[in-house]
Amino acid sequence: MQVVFGVITTVLTVVFVFLLAGLARRILGAPVGWFRAIVFGIASIGIDSSLLGYVAVRAGLIVDGRLAVDPLVGMLIATLSVAWMFVLGLAALVIVEMILPTGSVPHPIELLGRWRRQRRRARRYTVIVGIAARHGLGRFVRAGARFGRSNGQAGPATAVALRKALEGAGVAFVKLGQMLSTRRDLLSAAFIDELSKLQAQAQPAPWSDIEPAIAAALGRPIDEVFTSVEPEPLAAASVGQVHLARLHDGREVVLKVQRPAARRQITADLDIILQLSRRLDRVTQWGRSIGILGLAEGFAGSLREELDYTVELDNTRAVAAALTGNERITVPQTFADLSAPTLLVMERLDGTPLTAAAGLLAGFTAEQRHELATLVLGSVLHQIVVTGIFHADLHPGNLLIRPDRTVGLLDFGSVGRLDRPARTALGLLLFAIDHDDPLAATGALVELLGRPDDIDQRALERSIGELMVRFRGGLGTQGTMGVFNALFKLILAHRFAVPAQVAAAFRAMAAVEGTVTLLSPGSDLLGMAREQAGELMKAVTAPAEIRQTLESQLANLLPIMQRLPHRINKITEDLEQGRFTIQVRALADRRDRAFITGLVQQVMLTILAAAASVSAIMLLTSDAGPALTSTVRLYPLLGYTFLFIGFVLGLRVLVRVFFRGPTE
Repeated sequence: MQVVFGVITTVLTVVFVFLLAGLARRILGAPVGWFRAIVFGIASIGIDSSLLGYVAVRAGLIVDGRLAVDPLVGMLIATLSVAWMFVLGLAALVIVEMILPTGSVPHPIELLGRWRRQRRRARRYTVIVGIAARHGLGRFVRAGARFGRSNGQAGPATAVALRKALEGAGVAFVKLGQMLSTRRDLLSAAFIDELSKLQAQAQPAPWSDIEPAIAAALGRPIDEVFTSVEPEPLAAASVGQVHLARLHDGREVVLKVQRPAARRQITADLDIILQLSRRLDRVTQWGRSIGILGLAEGFAGSLREELDYTVELDNTRAVAAALTGNERITVPQTFADLSAPTLLVMERLDGTPLTAAAGLLAGFTAEQRHELATLVLGSVLHQIVVTGIFHADLHPGNLLIRPDRTVGLLDFGSVGRLDRPARTALGLLLFAIDHDDPLAATGALVELLGRPDDIDQRALERSIGELMVRFRGGLGTQGTMGVFNALFKLILAHRFAVPAQVAAAFRAMAAVEGTVTLLSPGSDLLGMAREQAGELMKAVTAPAEIRQTLESQLANLLPIMQRLPHRINKITEDLEQGRFTIQVRALADRRDRAFITGLVQQVMLTILAAAASVSAIMLLTSDAGPALTSTVRLYPLLGYTFLFIGFVLGLRVLVRVFFRGPTE
């Protein structure tokens, strides 16, 4: 019998705990976590059972161990006491929720699962911070530190220290530095020059590690797909390496294989980069000024894409489609059925990388080399301005000189995309520069980058005009970087924000300069680009393009045009007959109505809470009314009841202000 009674008591206790937890969430009207609410319910039962006897004695309900008042009076006082204990617990729950909102602290079960990962991350984080400190960069992570453009603290010595620290920190940090080296709108020339020297050094992974990785990506034995795979890689990078292979039909292909441990290491380092960027954004002025958190998040997204080789496969096919019809530029064919997120299989292109083609190019005439340089530059500009899909990292190592004196493009891990308005604006900018028209160039630049709130249009026109005059005769000794430095100074001076897709286009132009210079030393890149501007505008304004634009616009306008005659006729009839009126509905928007409703509710709750509290104070101070027990009179009891109501309403107001606001 005792066992049955114990089971029933336990079940009732559990049910009561859940009822108290649900009641707490309901009264507060806030998304308090169930775990906290259940802990609150257990604590309430324990505290209530302990204090209820004490309250009964102090209130005169029990004298000498026996009930000394009418049972109804005793029940009322006991109920009010339990209610007060419950609501005081609610107040404690609200305070905890304000200090540590639900979700800010992981669930205990989740904490157990994350403990090992957190420990590894903490060790890695300590290593990274130690590397930064060894190179004298610790002062830049303190509150108020300054760093970046036009800052005396951050000079060439700091740039060298930053490069060395990034090299020592690993592949993800090296790639971060390489990305920052393209952002001349954010960093000074000293940092750009130093970060441009970053190279990810990597030793090839042994074949014993790579062979099972290939088989796992294929989902079958290697010999079912390839007759042979060369164990020695053609090239090795920090994330993956390239091996030569042959299909059963005799075609030679290359396999880009991801290193087995690359994803785990880079993912861990990306977490640390994001953690550091959040801290720098929170405590340093320079971090906020350059938008370091947004940069880190964008970089993390880009690097995660690099870890998925199916993205590169799609990029390769997209660029190949954009170059359809250009027989002098080849993009390798990809094999989607053999590829996977960690394996990319593509056609092997014959040719010599431009970085090793000095002897081959020596046999070309100056005209032939200039023709190749024009071909490459024209292709990049055509991809950017006309097709909108472009190779964003066409440095010399990613270009092959083929035996038939055509070129092949490699490595499509970094591909940019420009939408139609941005392409049109960029084409108009090149066209305006070619025609020495600062007014048109100003309009195109504003269309490309967006209009800042406090832009001085006339000053911008003068700055662009001066820039065009400065480089009208060519690039001078500074090369294309001189143009980009001057352009980015202009962009910063007029407080433009450079969209990521436009920054990728600028990065592509900066990368292709080294390629063009190797192909045809002494070439005027700006002059070559100006020569291409007319052809690009012809492509953008070709009849087919104009027809497509008109068809798109007409498709949008057609429904409006169909309804327009009827609406005009109705308006004129209403005007003629005196029925024309204008209706303006206040609070027509649902969000406005929700805001007003929430505000009125909060005001009403506040008024009711204040009224109940004032009434309670008046009743508590009167000490009058019939005596219910030897120590409790009726009016004070009513006062505690009204105070309880006011307290609960006040808690709801507090919760709505801190957790939801008046708009919900």
